[in-house]
Amino acid sequence: MQKDIQKSFMKTHILFHFRKGAGGGGNQFLSSLRDYFLKEGVYAENPKDADVILFNSHHLLEKAFFLKKKHPNKVFVHRIDGPISTYRKKEKFWDKAIFEINDLIADAAVFQSEWSQEENKKLFPFSGLETVIHNGADEAVFNRKAKSVFNRKKVKLVSTSWSSSFLKGFDILQFLDKSLDFSKYAMTFVGNSPVGFKRIKSLKPVSSRELASILKSHDIFIAPSKTESCSNALIEALSCGLPSVAFNSSSYPEVLKEGGELFFSKEDILGKIEKVKNNYFFYQSRIPDFSLTNKAKEYYGFFEKAIAIKRINLSASLKFALIKLMILKGKIINKL
Repeated sequence: MQKDIQKSFMKTHILFHFRKGAGGGGNQFLSSLRDYFLKEGVYAENPKDADVILFNSHHLLEKAFFLKKKHPNKVFVHRIDGPISTYRKKEKFWDKAIFEINDLIADAAVFQSEWSQEENKKLFPFSGLETVIHNGADEAVFNRKAKSVFNRKKVKLVSTSWSSSFLKGFDILQFLDKSLDFSKYAMTFVGNSPVGFKRIKSLKPVSSRELASILKSHDIFIAPSKTESCSNALIEALSCGLPSVAFNSSSYPEVLKEGGELFFSKEDILGKIEKVKNNYFFYQSRIPDFSLTNKAKEYYGFFEKAIAIKRINLSASLKFALIKLMILKGKIINKL
């Protein structure tokens, strides 16, 4: 566990367009992170009052750039997403923009998963202070309190997605809609879908508290998306005590660990669901912890490290400038 946050010491600001209510994974996590820092008394609503500014991926790049010009001594930490081109093939320019802005503005970088870190570095030579911090879920909301009792006779599956992109695994959900044995299973989808379902119950996006309640009324989470840098949907479900069946790709293996099973295709997903059902409490007991409190402490500790290195760099630059001045002065005196 990370050390406790020192109140009223280092102030942070998150540069992001926050959305109230239902939103994407980045919005949910960063909103929770901001709320935690506010509660701890270490959040600055105005970036000019912050020691550290956390900016996110390719969002608000122009504002981040002008803040850096105006406040060059502040520490800028870049939360990196993607690579975006792994799921939007024609948009490698966004990955290049993320790299270039990181090189131009950031004093340090946070990758959301080891997979994201490795894949980004295959595209561009990221360097400097960096770390990997998985996303977290607000434990006051996403927890096992009032979790429904597991009923092996009628197992309830659930899947969620804010994005309606077909790459979020809607082909897998369509397959389950046709192929799942609904005498043994029931299934709910929560979010935005580009397709209709005949037997899967479909619900519109809801608030975090409503979503947590829905998740707790189910048993197994299905994570069918093809590519995720660090899936908030999966983390929220795991935090509510749901063993999961996830696509064997991108960051899913490192996030899920032993808290469920990985599938490769439509051909094996039904067997993996059955396996989790038959060993339900084994998988549930091995769900990793994604407490927002611990993740916030990891971020804060990394911010402190970034500030310490920035101070060393500034001191070294000043000292080097003084050394150059001393050499110049010596040369002038020698010529006299």
